[in-house]
Amino acid sequence: MEHGAGIMELMPKEPERFRRSGRTLRTQLLMVGAAIGAIGALSLSWAFSWGMNSVDAEVAQRLAAKEEAFHSPPGSCLNWTRPDASDAHKVPCEQAHLFEVIGVVDISDQYPPGAPSPDLRLWRQIAEERCGESAQTYLNKPLDPYGKLTLGVLRPPEQQWADGARELRCGLQWAGPGGSLQQLTGPAVEQDQSDVWPVGTCLGLSGKTVGDPVDCAAPHSYEIVAVLDLKDEFADGYPSQEDQKAWLDLECNKAVDEYSGGKNLDEQGLLLGWDLREQESWDAGSTKVNCKVGATLEDGSGLAPVRGSVKPTEQPAEPSSTSAPSTSTETGG
Repeated sequence: MEHGAGIMELMPKEPERFRRSGRTLRTQLLMVGAAIGAIGALSLSWAFSWGMNSVDAEVAQRLAAKEEAFHSPPGSCLNWTRPDASDAHKVPCEQAHLFEVIGVVDISDQYPPGAPSPDLRLWRQIAEERCGESAQTYLNKPLDPYGKLTLGVLRPPEQQWADGARELRCGLQWAGPGGSLQQLTGPAVEQDQSDVWPVGTCLGLSGKTVGDPVDCAAPHSYEIVAVLDLKDEFADGYPSQEDQKAWLDLECNKAVDEYSGGKNLDEQGLLLGWDLREQESWDAGSTKVNCKVGATLEDGSGLAPVRGSVKPTEQPAEPSSTSAPSTSTETGG
């Protein structure tokens, strides 16, 4: 059994970002990133309750990698494959990774020895106060409050907290709408923060709203049919959302016709939607948007499950339950 050191806390983000419209501001910018439901504690511990003589070389190597990961300086990228992150290790940022360290902070001024470990609300507050500024400095531009990148923290586990450990590592990560971390490739400073998905991605269904990517044969909420750059039309500055809607209504319809081979979405009970960008996103360089196909429940209470793809070479997409046909819809952020 492994005991001891660093834990990466993944805290809930708002999965509703894909279905909000207007200027409803997500709080995600300065929140510790993502796991839907209960907090997931991902162990990066390396200390043992027994002597090293009883530990084989493979385990010892894994523990050393985790220790290095938890003590990584800014600019380091970390990856893991196990749900508890027990195989966390440093990788070059050009390779696929889940977390990039952007700063090291000490919160002993706020939490002296003997202070209880913060709860979820306080961890979010700590992230806002201590990591938000680090992100803008690290990126040399604003962190898009509606964008792909979100904040996370590596924090000491309960035992080390009780012993007085107060050093945290702020990081950037990409959390899907359902909460699971998505792999990034390349340093954060080179990332386009636009919250878009590769064409052909199907996003799962979480209740009546959007979940994480799934196979398109499985029930899903949206299929991404195109990624468009608003700068192609609006090179002189941020376009109003009304102007965005007018342009995307034309361009997304063209794109879905090409993607689907001209299928009639209405006949299949499907609808075409797109994202809208806020001024804050535009100022952070996020100008790309998704065009996407989905369906709504008949009572209008949310998204209906869809199975299959609208691509002509794939299993035809069709709602798994009754939905109200529509030709277009927009979602903000």
